[in-house]
Amino acid sequence: MDIQAILKTVDHTLLRPEATWPQIKALCDEGVRYGVATVCVPPAHVANAAQYLNGNLPVCTVIGFPNGYSTTYMKCLEAQDARQNGAEEIDMVINLGWAKNGRMEWVGEEIKAVKGICGEHVLKVIIETCLLTEEEKLQLCEVVSNSGADFIKTSTGFGGGGATFEDVALLKAHIRPGLKLKASGGIASLEDAERFLSLGADRLGTSRVVRAVQELEAQKTAKEKSKT
Repeated sequence: MDIQAILKTVDHTLLRPEATWPQIKALCDEGVRYGVATVCVPPAHVANAAQYLNGNLPVCTVIGFPNGYSTTYMKCLEAQDARQNGAEEIDMVINLGWAKNGRMEWVGEEIKAVKGICGEHVLKVIIETCLLTEEEKLQLCEVVSNSGADFIKTSTGFGGGGATFEDVALLKAHIRPGLKLKASGGIASLEDAERFLSLGADRLGTSRVVRAVQELEAQKTAKEKSKT
């Protein structure tokens, strides 16, 4: 797989709480330059990012992030606000307490409520695999498959662990045909990115794939200079 094909699957991401507008602006510039799928930014930066990009690249944001334990009402308000501000894609965190307590029907109803706000726009559902048992992962594959969401997503990157090859393979094997899969958290190299995609991921949430490409470009430039 060539580098551009990998980049087209990347949600180029900056969700640190201390992220500044100059950093978000740089993320947007990188996203356009490298032809990524979206830039994923904190909710407070969505309006500025959407205005700055002016349709040149979709803006993604997060709701119920990173803990997932806000109420369904608040998640729906967040989703509505994000849409009004120009977000084209929304990544929501499930209520992990409900999932751990076996209340999968509540999880499913919440996802449906948020998808109702998103409408035709993409909704990705973060299940935070690092905090789940295998049985819970399998149950959530069914819940998300039946929810109307567009993607199941492995991780926030803030829960103590990120995507693993094993989890991506497991989720891919148990979600319905047509439901897409996003691997996120800890994807640090082009080699890892390619393997996640080969295992069935459709989208990658990371900032470090673009960094890896920039490092390759710098190495190439240095090599060319050394020849002159």
